[in-house]
Amino acid sequence: MPLLVAMVAVLTSCGGKLGELSADYFTTNPQVLEAVGGKVPVTINGKFPEKFFNKKAVVTVTPVLKWDGGQAVGTPATFQGEKVEGNDQTIAYKAGGSYTMKTTFDYVPEMAKSELYLQFTAKVGKKEVKVPEVKIADGVLATGEILSTAQNAKYTVAASTPSQSTDKFQRIIKQAKEANIMFLIQQANVRANQLKTDEMNALNEQMGNIVADTKNLALTNVEVTAYASPDGELGLNEKLAGNRESNAAKYIQKQMKKQKLEGNVDTKYTAEDWDGFKTLVEKSNIQDKEVILRVLSMYNDPEKREAEIKNLSSVYATLADEILPQLRRARLTLNYEVIGRSDDEILNTYSTSPKDLSVEEMLYAATLVKSEADKKAVYEKTTSLYPNDYRTFNNLADIAYKNGDIAKATSYLQKSAQLNSSAAEVNNNLGLVALINGDTDKAETYLAKSTGASKLNEAMGNLFIAQGQYDRAVSSFADAKTNSAALAQIMAKDYNKAKNTLNAVTNPDAYTSYLKAIVGARTNNASMVVSNLAAAVKKDSSLAEKALKDAEFAKFVTNTDFLNALK
Repeated sequence: MPLLVAMVAVLTSCGGKLGELSADYFTTNPQVLEAVGGKVPVTINGKFPEKFFNKKAVVTVTPVLKWDGGQAVGTPATFQGEKVEGNDQTIAYKAGGSYTMKTTFDYVPEMAKSELYLQFTAKVGKKEVKVPEVKIADGVLATGEILSTAQNAKYTVAASTPSQSTDKFQRIIKQAKEANIMFLIQQANVRANQLKTDEMNALNEQMGNIVADTKNLALTNVEVTAYASPDGELGLNEKLAGNRESNAAKYIQKQMKKQKLEGNVDTKYTAEDWDGFKTLVEKSNIQDKEVILRVLSMYNDPEKREAEIKNLSSVYATLADEILPQLRRARLTLNYEVIGRSDDEILNTYSTSPKDLSVEEMLYAATLVKSEADKKAVYEKTTSLYPNDYRTFNNLADIAYKNGDIAKATSYLQKSAQLNSSAAEVNNNLGLVALINGDTDKAETYLAKSTGASKLNEAMGNLFIAQGQYDRAVSSFADAKTNSAALAQIMAKDYNKAKNTLNAVTNPDAYTSYLKAIVGARTNNASMVVSNLAAAVKKDSSLAEKALKDAEFAKFVTNTDFLNALK
């Protein structure tokens, strides 16, 4: 409802007196004051009419927002008459004058039922003149602050979802053990000394382990990949690499049979290993390395490459001694799986001997239990066994946060941050706590370090609401079905979308219904207001008093159905 207010200064030029002020020439913008990002901004536009401002008068106008038990003082503005020497805006006696005042109040919940006044300090010459204050606006729409100022912390907590730390438990982990058989130039026979190397002994030992522990280990396959160096004629290299593949495969098949290990042996060969040649050259410190690499990039034809490299007589001998012998090989790869404990085994071990579980298994165990109390117990045990893992403390903070114990959540998060200050989920949750505490600057700092956190978009949406950036909040929430997402849509004036969002909230609470009532008020749907306020009050009786003071419902307070809904 537009509020027209005017301040008519009845200034008697000759008598040196100031008269009363009346609501006639001045307006506020917005017409109904509204809290945005924790502030209540207002612009006062006015005009002093003709022959009202005494030529010797000095008037200081101060906006004051008053409520039961308190007030907030805004930024004053001073005006002077034509015969006053000073730097303030001069108001002509005959012509009058217009002015604009801007001020901002820090929002507090009590402002929901408040009145905006202009107070005056006036002098004509040296004589102080009393000018009565003038009321120019009613109330403050505080819907944008509704979740951050809810008296019951559970509503504030419900507006955001913390980010949990996840375990890295894998029941089946793929592993590989490799060994190389090296060959002499232009030879494919497997030499005895190549079967006694440390890596070959380790590969044979692992095959034995797989046979001995079928419960925890399982063979996937064995890969045999043979190579020839890229020097020499292509046909020769094809035959050479093929023979190396065959001989290496026969050896590994013999070993598997000897150890009674069953599985597939997959083989392949590369006749001219140019990729391996390039990799070794890149890692080397040989002379003219860059020239060799340039030849490889310039020519794709193998024979041309070989010819150009052989022309580099100064380094070819080094290549023949240091690089090429490393390419005459067969690589044996034992691919197998490490099979971890089953869910039942993890829970049984947790019950009987939790110290035998790894930190990943402990964190995974917390996902297997059903009750929140059991989850908390698992996490607490994990902190005693693995006190240096930040994730457990973060997840304990998640439980405390959801229970509305912000002090305990903060304590856990501080411990978690001490162990890993860069963890995205920890910073995300510290940002949520900062929002609850009303510190948007600190929240923004934490959330800037939360890239990758699972609930970051939701947290950013709540930050944008707190900052009064409602369009950005809507974008950040995307298709989330939460009270906060709906609040952003209400503040962005997309009431149909807000209604749909509120209808889709998974676990609607009292404030879900209260927000629906606000949508009804803003769309002038009285029945929607009444039915949803009744539902809200049924879930939380304290909302009856809030609704009576809420400027959103100002035009409904005399409605009998409205009043009955609050009983």
